[in-house]
Amino acid sequence: MTKDCRIIRPDSTYDGKQGFSYLAGIATETVGSTGICMHLLTIPPGGRAKAHKHDSHETAIYVIDGESQMWYGERLEKKMTIKAGDLLYIPADMPHLPINETDKPCTAVIARTDPNEQESVTLLPELEKFAV
Repeated sequence: MTKDCRIIRPDSTYDGKQGFSYLAGIATETVGSTGICMHLLTIPPGGRAKAHKHDSHETAIYVIDGESQMWYGERLEKKMTIKAGDLLYIPADMPHLPINETDKPCTAVIARTDPNEQESVTLLPELEKFAV
């Protein structure tokens, strides 16, 4: 891809390994980025990801609307609630599992230091039983 400024209008989706459908955004595949990806995610009411981590990559999230919960930690032993207006940082290699326990959608902007959005995703099915 030729290096140039690009506008991406998120009008197509892709299914992530984590179990959610994402609106396509900034990534190696769309704009040729080499150090970052950014996309939109709406977690539907009752939506739940698969337990996973992002190998060697940090994640930053800004919640635009709604709220969601996230189990995190080596055995998903911690839980937090993230609401509209909140910024969330997830360190590299941190196991986590987002879930929307509300009756309204939760929409967020997600940025990661992995320009290939799905390349660093490692599923952790052995942790699924801990997020209840």
